[in-house]
Amino acid sequence: MIEFDEYKIKLQNLGPDLEDLGQALDLEGARRELAALEEESGKEGFWNDLDNSQKVLQKSKQLKDKLAHHARLVREWEDLSVLCAMAIEEDEDSLLPELEEGYAKLESDLEEARMQTLLAGEYDKNNAILSFHAGAGGTEAQDWAQMLYRMYVRWAERHRFSYKVLDYLDGDEAGIKSAVILIQGENAYGYLKSESGVHRLVRISPFDASGRRHTSFAALEVMPEIGDEVEIDIRSEDLKVDTYRSGGAGGQHVNKTESAIRITHIPTGIVVACQNERSQHQNREVAMRMLRSKLVEIKEREHLDKIEDIKGVQKAIEWGSQIRSYVFMPYTLAKDHRTGFESGNIGAVMDGDLDGFINAYLKAQATGNWAVKS
Repeated sequence: MIEFDEYKIKLQNLGPDLEDLGQALDLEGARRELAALEEESGKEGFWNDLDNSQKVLQKSKQLKDKLAHHARLVREWEDLSVLCAMAIEEDEDSLLPELEEGYAKLESDLEEARMQTLLAGEYDKNNAILSFHAGAGGTEAQDWAQMLYRMYVRWAERHRFSYKVLDYLDGDEAGIKSAVILIQGENAYGYLKSESGVHRLVRISPFDASGRRHTSFAALEVMPEIGDEVEIDIRSEDLKVDTYRSGGAGGQHVNKTESAIRITHIPTGIVVACQNERSQHQNREVAMRMLRSKLVEIKEREHLDKIEDIKGVQKAIEWGSQIRSYVFMPYTLAKDHRTGFESGNIGAVMDGDLDGFINAYLKAQATGNWAVKS
């Protein structure tokens, strides 16, 4: 069959792509680093410093996963090449569906691996802290903020990332006024940094008895989780610390005592809060980590030399500042105004199918090929 000859050529063309991917991922460097970490973990007294030992083991796992993932792609390519050669030699038409399915999966996996090579930012490999804020519009905007919250939780689940609720403030009648979650997984920030901005929804309102169409706005802020290894000077006299009683959608996991913490960084006006840990001390620790992450993220984004130069200024959550629009009526469409990428399957998008948008952003960032905002 001519289809087998076509797949033979396609598979041959993927060979150099796999080699290029290995070089882009610096697999040789990963092997050397892994060997050094394994040597370190075998030294006497390695477990005496638990913080360091955990970091070494986590980094070792990441390197092993990177090497294993590329090796799996090579094996898939080799197996498909053998299958294709066998089908041609034996003129076995029944093998075509298996070859088609296997090639489509390999091509998809290879594209995903290529995307990872674009995550070269200093904090791209870090966990991500997502903060949701409802815009003006009361219940409409608060319901939309909760829909966004659910969308990113579904995205995390699709990628087998874990997530943790740090703060959650219910809406007046429905939805949420604000929420903060930590998404944990390799490259979480690298992928999700593209999602930071104002998101716009157009739909027939379920809260409007007249069935009119409404436009709502909500903002998502994405920060890398910054650990203690990054030095940043935060003076205690620059902090205003408030305690309050936890509440919101935490159920039995929310401590009902005055354990929730809100920290205001006076020089910048940045406010962070955490309520879902077991104690006031734990909530303060998480809130301080969030503050560090926010300060470092702004410092990096604005290329500032000193934390003192940071101003806690955000765009208004309103028309004209949106990065993406989600239209439920009169048609269904999700469109990113920066890249031009769009999807008509709004149900899948709201269930966390965001990889097309994320990949388009990473490609545009690498090539400088941005769409004209519309």
